[in-house]
Amino acid sequence: MSLSQSEQKTLVANTAVDTLIEKGLIFSGMKIGLGTGSTAMPAVKRLAEHIASGKLKDIKAVVTSFQTQNACQDYGIPVYSMNDRAIGGQLDLAIDGADEVDPDCNCIKGGGAAHVREKIVEYNAKIFVVIADSSKAVQTIGTKFPVPVEIIGDARVPVMNALSALGATAVLREGVRKAGPVITDNGNQILDCTWKEPINVPEMEAKINSIVGVVETGLFTQNKPIVFISKEDGSVEIRNLK
Repeated sequence: MSLSQSEQKTLVANTAVDTLIEKGLIFSGMKIGLGTGSTAMPAVKRLAEHIASGKLKDIKAVVTSFQTQNACQDYGIPVYSMNDRAIGGQLDLAIDGADEVDPDCNCIKGGGAAHVREKIVEYNAKIFVVIADSSKAVQTIGTKFPVPVEIIGDARVPVMNALSALGATAVLREGVRKAGPVITDNGNQILDCTWKEPINVPEMEAKINSIVGVVETGLFTQNKPIVFISKEDGSVEIRNLK
C-alpha cells in the first residue's frame, strides 16, 4: 500500500484527533484552536464528526483564518476570538499543519499566509499539536521551503536589508491571478526567506522578530508541539506525546 499525499493528510488528521480524544487531550467543553490549510481542514472535519455523534459537546473554537472560519460555520462549530470572555486569551489545545517540521519539532508555517494568527493561537495554547504528511518531515530548516516573514509594507526595504544581514535571500510574495503582492488577512505583506545553509531555528526566530517593521515570522519554536506524521505505508509517527 502506498498512500497519496491527500490520503496521508486525511489519515494523519483522523489519527491525531482520535488519539487526542482517547488520551483525554481533546474533551467536551474545551477551548480549541483550529489551524489553516490542506492538512488542518480534515482535522476540522473529523472534530465536527465527533461533535455530530455526541462524543464531544460544547466545543469553543478559535480559528486562524477566514478559510477555517468558513469551515467551522459549515460544520456548525461555534467560533470565538481570543478576546472573548469565554476564551480569556488562553486555549486548552491547538491543532494545525506545518510546511516543514524538523526532528526537534521546530516548524515552518505560513505557506498559506496565516502564520501571524496561527502563532497568536498556538503560542497561547496549553498544548500545541502539528499534523503533517511525510513530505513535511525534514532534517534541517531554512534552505528549501521559504520562511515567511509578515511585514509592514512601509518597512519593506529596511526589513529586506536586515534579513540580508542575517544571511537570508528575501523575496516579496506576489499574488496568483492578482497584480501585486499577497496581502494577508491582517493587511500586511510577506517576504519569503531562504538561506544557503541550515539555520539555528530558535535563534533565527528571535533575531527576525527583533527587526523593526516585522510583524511575525513563520518559524515556530517556542511552544514545542506534539507531532503526528503520516507515512506512505499507512503508518503514523508520533513525536513528543508524553
